[in-house]
Amino acid sequence: MTRWRVTVEYDGTPFVGFQRQTNGPSVQAALEDAIEKFSGERVTVHCAGRTDAGVHALGQVCHFDLERPRTADTVRDAINAHLRPQPVSVLTADEAPEGFHARLSAKGRAYLYRIVNRRAPLALDGHRAWLVQAPLDAAAMHDAAQRLVGKHDFSTFRAAECQAKTPVKTLDALVVSRRGEEIEVEARARSFLHHQVRNMVGTLKLVGEGKWTTADVAAALAACDRAEGGPTAPPDGLYLIRVTY
Repeated sequence: MTRWRVTVEYDGTPFVGFQRQTNGPSVQAALEDAIEKFSGERVTVHCAGRTDAGVHALGQVCHFDLERPRTADTVRDAINAHLRPQPVSVLTADEAPEGFHARLSAKGRAYLYRIVNRRAPLALDGHRAWLVQAPLDAAAMHDAAQRLVGKHDFSTFRAAECQAKTPVKTLDALVVSRRGEEIEVEARARSFLHHQVRNMVGTLKLVGEGKWTTADVAAALAACDRAEGGPTAPPDGLYLIRVTY
């Protein structure tokens, strides 16, 4: 038995999320079906972070076990051959070290949220970024974001359906930067609550528009109440970009 670790990128637009579900196609099902077609083995694919419907990945990490020995190139190329034409690609495949688990072994995760800040609609980045037409002050957003860095009760930014045992998380970094008409928000932590990044981005958008201040963000965090936070940003702009071990 060999445990395989793969790095995967995908466009989350046509999927109900990473996790296999009965209400539509999932990334997990696409991978498991492709692996079975090339290997003849039915496996369970475990991931580092279960992304929601419409959320993308540039560096999702997964693992699965295969009975028969194969080369890394064969595993990568054979899975990709059977994934077509779905927007999922295995970037790398390697034999995992003993005891490796894609989720439990992870030491950190990084998410990127893309905002395109312009009046014109998105011709190329529809479903891959959040179009915000009102002018945004990225510097003010970054300053306010620093109030969220550190160990806090993030109940204000937690989805009602979140299954985490505790709302207390340590946010290692939350960086807002502008490149031309695109604003990027990068969040780094060991783990996140359900919708935490999207809820933080929705709140920071209010700051960028001048509707909220840095003090308002701090007060919302302290309230530990989802009703006191900003709106949930759409899934289109969110990417799982990196998992560290």
